[in-house]
Amino acid sequence: MSLIEVTGLNHRYGERAILENINLSVDRGEVFALIGPTGAGKTTLLRIIDLLEVPSAGEIYFNGKCIPWSGKQRLEIRRRMSFIHQKPQVFNLSVYDNVACGLGWRGEERDRIAGKVDHILEMVGLKGYKNRNARTLSGGEAQRVALARSLVLEPDVLLLDEPTANLDPVSTTKIEQLISYVARQRNTTMIMATHDMSQGQQLADRIGVLLDGRLVQTGNATDIFRSPQNEEVAHFVGMENIIEGVIIANNEGIATVNIGGNAIQAVSSYPVGKEVYACIRPEDITLALSSTQSSARNSFQAKVTQVTFLGPLSRVEINCGFRLVALVTKISAEELNLQVGREVYATFKATGVHIMEREISQ
Repeated sequence: MSLIEVTGLNHRYGERAILENINLSVDRGEVFALIGPTGAGKTTLLRIIDLLEVPSAGEIYFNGKCIPWSGKQRLEIRRRMSFIHQKPQVFNLSVYDNVACGLGWRGEERDRIAGKVDHILEMVGLKGYKNRNARTLSGGEAQRVALARSLVLEPDVLLLDEPTANLDPVSTTKIEQLISYVARQRNTTMIMATHDMSQGQQLADRIGVLLDGRLVQTGNATDIFRSPQNEEVAHFVGMENIIEGVIIANNEGIATVNIGGNAIQAVSSYPVGKEVYACIRPEDITLALSSTQSSARNSFQAKVTQVTFLGPLSRVEINCGFRLVALVTKISAEELNLQVGREVYATFKATGVHIMEREISQ
């Protein structure tokens, strides 16, 4: 049974629709990531799940029971959840007192508080900071204090809103390692909002894509990033090659897609005549200076039209009768001497092509 379930949820601020018909379930012990651009409604959805806001419509279930919109039961359930904000709020107190405050409010005995706080500070790597004023800490350290303050309460559900958005790479890595450790060792159910898609892939069991207040697709990382359900999701998850075409043949599940006179082969059950998008992730395209024998069904002679260096990677735009974008290592780009006008061969497998039905505007 799901620990958290949201059904038919809608939310408005005045005349503005923030969330529309959200249906979502999260199992006990699952890490669920909400990905979406800024303003998509991720924070609002977390606040509603945490019972900080009452939705305009819809129901929230906790462990199979519908949560009332007010009253003692709602408060009791809320105390079983904990919310970590994008910008951690710490009190003008020692690190120890910041972490201990929630236990004190709940009436824990002083000796038990000390033991729990010391244990959790060691877990988050702040054992030597217990007497430091929390306001003097770095952003990453303050975020670890916020995590410790939540985890010491042993919540059933941990909600995280962009937990590494304002942190440097080293601090981000430490927070991600902590989240992963807690998920594995404590079996804590987590719902995390992030615009960092690699973070979602790394930490989450399942991912939901929230666009313009609508939960448009849920699934594992492979479902989301390699098999988007529509053009909107494909663009958001970085499927740069979204090419219009028509199925002109299908032989036992190997479809041939006509792309303006060029043919791409892909794995698909769509029938002949179906108007589709052929989607190829840039990292699935191999570039070479000559045609080589391989198991890949798709190989095109092309000309480089643009090269952009992105740290250790290079984004290469090519024209092979249609536009393609490939992502290769910078070392490979240098070895191939990739520059505008360079002739190359672009190769990719039929299994690397995701076919989506194309909606034809009337």
